Amino acid sequence: MPKLYAYTDGACSGNPGPGGWGVLLLAKQDDNIIKTRSLSGGAAETTNNQMELTAAIMALEALDKPSKITIVTDSSYVKDGITKWIFGWKKNGWKTSAKKAVKNEELWKRLEKATKQHDVNWEWIKGHAGHIENEQADELARNGMEPFKV
Repeated sequence: MPKLYAYTDGACSGNPGPGGWGVLLLAKQDDNIIKTRSLSGGAAETTNNQMELTAAIMALEALDKPSKITIVTDSSYVKDGITKWIFGWKKNGWKTSAKKAVKNEELWKRLEKATKQHDVNWEWIKGHAGHIENEQADELARNGMEPFKV
């Protein structure tokens, strides 16, 4: 059975500003890549965190059937948010511990819904540190932003 990986990244020119998201989906068997798929897109006015979240959402929503997948992100905001913080936010009515509204609530809800369809393992890696797949996801995100740059 192939192992699925999604390398996700977001980019923003200004924060907020034009932004893009990118996903490199890989299916591996015995450490050999047997299939790849690239996804990207963007928005005219967004934030880096919104694009990081969107990349993870799009990776999961692109899967045709319930799957076991590892999402690799360089965003501790995304990884910690979905694996730790979201439980407290939901318990507190989508408020932070400081009683403020959770930023990007609708994206968090969409990400949580998408994760429930799959068996997701979350991995964080340092961005811009020579990880080939992360660099490819970054390039996809920057390409997704291009149509929105002035």
